[in-house]
Formats: sequence, structure tokens, C-alpha cells
Amino acid sequence: MNYSELTDNIQDITENTYTAAQLALFTRQAEKFLYESVQIPALRKNQLGNVSQNNSYLSLPSDFLYLYSVSAVDSSGNTNFLLFKDVNFIREAYPNATSVGFPKHYGIFDTDSLILGPTPDSDYSVEVHYGYRPESIVTAGTSWVGDNFDNALLNTCLVEAARFMKSDPDTMGTYQQMRDQAVLMLKALGDGKLRQDTYRFGETVASVI
Repeated sequence: MNYSELTDNIQDITENTYTAAQLALFTRQAEKFLYESVQIPALRKNQLGNVSQNNSYLSLPSDFLYLYSVSAVDSSGNTNFLLFKDVNFIREAYPNATSVGFPKHYGIFDTDSLILGPTPDSDYSVEVHYGYRPESIVTAGTSWVGDNFDNALLNTCLVEAARFMKSDPDTMGTYQQMRDQAVLMLKALGDGKLRQDTYRFGETVASVI
């Protein structure tokens, strides 16, 4: 389902006409809900980069949504997966930022960066494996969800439209039920069936229908 088909369906089902701005708002809110509710393997990326000597911070990609893993290559050329820890743990385990070594842990410091522990004692190559927020179907015209799970996108948009119209509780409840069923199916695919060969279960895994 492309964006034109999506907006036509929203207006046909709700029997209402909306402005382009309103339809875009419903759609972007629906996408935000879906992408933050389900880890979709099709929406993951790898970014190669470097950490700098004496710098305990690593910038996150601009389209970062959530992390799968972070790894670094040591001086012997071996890839080492860093362990995820809370920032408080890293601060307590490595209270002196000038105490350096090969990084063992990482934490999400803020929306733009990770913190590493210990502070790198040299420049190292790193790989960040992450889930990203794709370009909206509003501007791209198509999207993975629209092409592969249009019922989840449509039903979530209908909830947003019903909320905007202040629909009666029965109508709102029906749309929410349809959305929840579609999201459950998407989670079974994204968090379950597409992860059956995942090496390390550090990810949220849903029950498979």
C-alpha cells in the first residue's frame, strides 16, 4: 500500500475528508508507534566507525532508533562484542576517565552518543548494529511496513484519525482492537519468526503465533 492508497483508505473508512497536513500527521504518528513497538529486522543497519584514544564517547547515527549490538576490533584484529550496561554502572566501574584500556562495556549516554568503559587507550574500529527510523511513507511514497504489513499501518492510522475526530467510544474501541491484532501479528513476524536463527538473544522476542 503506497501513501496515496493509504490516505484514500483512511478517508473512505472514516467517511471523512482531511487536509494533507492532517493525513500526514496521522501517518507519522502511526509510524512512530509501530517502529517503537516492534523491532523489525528489515529496518536494521550497520555503521562502521572509530573510537578515539582518550575519548570515552561514541556518536550515534542520526537515524538511530535502538541498538542491537556494538563491537570493537582489538589490536590483534579480533572482533569483540561490548556488553551493554547502564551509564551508572559504567561511571561506578570506571570512575576515573583517564584510566584507559580496551573498551568492554557501553551504555546509552544520551540521544546522540554512547559512553564506553574503560576509556579507549587507542583508536579502535567499531561497528554499531542498530534499528533505524526509515524515511516516512509520507515523503517516500512507499515503506517496508506499507508494502509488507499494510494492515498494521492502516489500522494504526485509523486510531489516530478517530482520536482526532473525537469518535465515540465504540468506534475508537473497534479501531484499537484491529490495530492491536495487527501489531500482534507484526510482532510475531518481527520479534519472533524473523529471529529464529539469532545467535544471541539479547533482543526482545515475542511469542510466535
